[in-house]
Amino acid sequence: LGRYSYEWVDMNHNFPDLNNIMWDAKENDTETVKTANHYIPIPEYYTKEDAFVTPETRAVISWMQDIPFVLSANLHGGELVVTYPFDCTRDWAPQENTPTADDSFFRWLAMVYASTNLVMANPDRRICHSEDFQQHNNIINGGAWHTVPGSMNDFSYMHTNCFEVTVELSCDKFPHASELPTEWENNKESLLVYMEQVHRGIKGVVRDKMTKKGIADAIVKVEDLDHDIRSAADGDYWRLLNPGEYKVTVWAEGYFPSMRRCSVGTEARPTICDFILIKTPRQRMNEILAKGGRLPQDLQLKLRAMRLRKLRVSTKAINQRRERSRKARGTRSARAPRPLTPLA
Repeated sequence: LGRYSYEWVDMNHNFPDLNNIMWDAKENDTETVKTANHYIPIPEYYTKEDAFVTPETRAVISWMQDIPFVLSANLHGGELVVTYPFDCTRDWAPQENTPTADDSFFRWLAMVYASTNLVMANPDRRICHSEDFQQHNNIINGGAWHTVPGSMNDFSYMHTNCFEVTVELSCDKFPHASELPTEWENNKESLLVYMEQVHRGIKGVVRDKMTKKGIADAIVKVEDLDHDIRSAADGDYWRLLNPGEYKVTVWAEGYFPSMRRCSVGTEARPTICDFILIKTPRQRMNEILAKGGRLPQDLQLKLRAMRLRKLRVSTKAINQRRERSRKARGTRSARAPRPLTPLA
């Protein structure tokens, strides 16, 4: 029943625990080596055939990897509250607020749904069980409610570009079919307004300057937000953001990074921020040589200039070492004691 599979596995908590993989790795970060903050790979043990993973979970993961979803929600029953990541606490505490880098936007998403839900927004509604979520405006961080490793919310955020919340939309865990029309009316506006939030933030296309083609898997980094996203197969990207001014840097393998400032307004429509990336000379050279072609004249000149600069630097260094060595020998000779003259 509910979220349990035929094998009686809780599919809502059947996703790989990427939280602790990232947190453990970050403890070993240095100034020069940083752990990725997005697209955390699925651990090998989880992909094995005998892993405790349902076919339904594998299918959902494959679906999420194939389609570049941006915003989603999963609907539950049994409470009246909207929860947002992280669902898993960092030190396995039973309850602890565990925010993501995008905590303010997740809070906005949760508030948008809760404030437009006919039942949640009713100040006179009854408490479902023992917890009064109205004191939190009917939203709560997942970890602050109860820690859950392997949730779909956390997996979506850490393995894809998708932002996801959980909506507990009814006190009744399993409402009768006759109650579904009422549930639809209670949640219809919330669902529509929530979906509109996909247009809040920035979007654009990352292109190659020479070919004008989109660049897949370009990394889009927003300053002061420790969570990057990646461009889709055609180079297009979507980054959910609250209103404000942002410094955005995009880079891809074999290209110079590009930075621009993007402004997000209060209206629910995205700001277009396109990026043009220039290939590095080394990347161009490697691609041409891989195809068995000759280097164009501009690259040949650049390569020749680089070699000359390298030769001048190394020659200068050699001459400096020789000069220091010569002076050192001269100093030792000047300071050497005169030979003794034997007495008659």
